[in-house]
Amino acid sequence: MSKRFNWRTGFALPAAAACALLSACASTTNSPALYQWDGYQPQVYEYFKAQKSPLEQIDALEKARQQILAKGASVPPGFRAHLGMLYASVGKSQEAKQELLAEKQSFPESSTYMDFLLSKFQ
Repeated sequence: MSKRFNWRTGFALPAAAACALLSACASTTNSPALYQWDGYQPQVYEYFKAQKSPLEQIDALEKARQQILAKGASVPPGFRAHLGMLYASVGKSQEAKQELLAEKQSFPESSTYMDFLLSKFQ
């Protein structure tokens, strides 16, 4: 005697489990963002518009970094590299190297590009 598959009861349990799993994923609490972008994106925009001097942009990014760190958050990818390039543009090569090395350490996937930029200081 072969049992016939009952579509109604055969899929009820897996469908209920899938719904429970999906609803659990959807009801997560608001977790803080991985990175804080405060001040970074406007400064990159200002850089391309060239309406602020590099020193003004450095000052704004340093203030943004302090605010981000005060919140206990992390600076976003590219933040330190951009700051390093601004330092290089005003002749502060030691600060530029420090920022590029920090970017490389924080985001290893940027190592090749950071090494390229760092080679300009040799």
